Amino acid sequence: MSMPAILAFASASIPIQALVLAIGVHLPRYFASHVGLELAAVGAAFAMVRLVDIPIDVFLGMGMDRTRSRWGRYRLWLALGTPVLMAGLYLMLQANSSTSQLGLSGILLFLYVGYSMVYLSHLAWGGVLGPTYKQRSRVFGAVIGLGVVGAMAVLLIPVVMQSLGHSEGDGVRAMVWFIIGALPVTALLVLSTTHEPITRETAKHFAVSDYLTLLKRGNVLRLLAADLCATLGPGWMATLYLFYFKDSRGFDTTAANLLLMIYIAAGFAGAPFAAWLANRIGKHRALMVSTTIYSLGLMLVPFLPAGNFLAFAPGMFLVGAMSTSFVVMIRALTGDIADEVRLDTGREWMGLMYALTIGTTKIASGLSALTFVLLAAIGYQAKVGAVNTPAAIDSLQLVYIVGPIVFVMLAGACFIGYRLTPERHAEIRRQLEEREREAMDDPAGALESLTGEELAPLGRSS
Repeated sequence: MSMPAILAFASASIPIQALVLAIGVHLPRYFASHVGLELAAVGAAFAMVRLVDIPIDVFLGMGMDRTRSRWGRYRLWLALGTPVLMAGLYLMLQANSSTSQLGLSGILLFLYVGYSMVYLSHLAWGGVLGPTYKQRSRVFGAVIGLGVVGAMAVLLIPVVMQSLGHSEGDGVRAMVWFIIGALPVTALLVLSTTHEPITRETAKHFAVSDYLTLLKRGNVLRLLAADLCATLGPGWMATLYLFYFKDSRGFDTTAANLLLMIYIAAGFAGAPFAAWLANRIGKHRALMVSTTIYSLGLMLVPFLPAGNFLAFAPGMFLVGAMSTSFVVMIRALTGDIADEVRLDTGREWMGLMYALTIGTTKIASGLSALTFVLLAAIGYQAKVGAVNTPAAIDSLQLVYIVGPIVFVMLAGACFIGYRLTPERHAEIRRQLEEREREAMDDPAGALESLTGEELAPLGRSS
């Protein structure tokens, strides 16, 4: 694929990553501080829905991998998921102070189903678009890089809204409307410009129970553990970010959002850096490097002068670039490991593999949301105008710093001893391509690889 074609495909990550940032940073605070719901209820609702939604991701991934249609596997699911996600976002805007925890949970669950349909289909589609070790790094570097555009937009929107005299709550509602508008535009761009190669499968009988074999493979387990920790660290920070930077580090909302913009904008440097480094030292080693630099940078935050924007800006850029880097690596490593499993089984696993990583991401997000419950337990007050004690502020700082450092370092450590090197992956791709050529000798198999329809070879009934 040419770079313009890759960027057209990657455009769908703009609303996706905008929503990820909105959920991680702004929406929990919006419900607690501006809608008027109880802090513990908001944290519990976000945590519960993220955990309940995990089995749904698994079934969605299985369904995508088994889908046969003239539109392809993942293309169809992206088209179906877009209106579902738009409807979920609209319902979220209808929540008010009388919304119960159960009602908020129901809205969030509907939202997450649409999000999973769009995000999972896009990731799995990207996995089959860039099949080689280096191509996959390029594709996911572009996906994560353009995702920065969406994240930057949802950071700029509340800043602009407040400069025009609107409230912080108005800014959050405006960012949600931006996501609703961007979803159909980018989905249509992807659907109209990007082909979907459909792999020819050799395994004819495959029971649901066979999917459990994934969880017995060492590389799958290390991938899931790394994804859990690499998401939990920054997600933990994101949930507490505005509270920490406003109440502990002495920044107002505008300055805190500008620092967060620097953190997110650093992804423009972090994504290509990740692809460059991975193609020189290997993806797993690049992951270890980026997680180590991230943690060392975060250790400096408590020692910077409070309220000093210029002192914080370089550190936020460094940490943000590294955060983007290890997200790129984990997404690319997922496709490599899916290739390894497909060689062994003769079955496409791309959708389910990305469903499992989305599942670990949601577990991490759910655990991050529980920090709200922890803050409520130590007496921290989240509502606008509340005055917190010095002890509560100290506890906020401790919770904000320690968790991310530990979890991100664990993410890198998960790939110690990893043996799926670039050379090994090249051999896997060679064998897969040889298998594809053999399948193409069968006319029905060739047609199936193009259309996704299940057809029997000529002269033999299905």
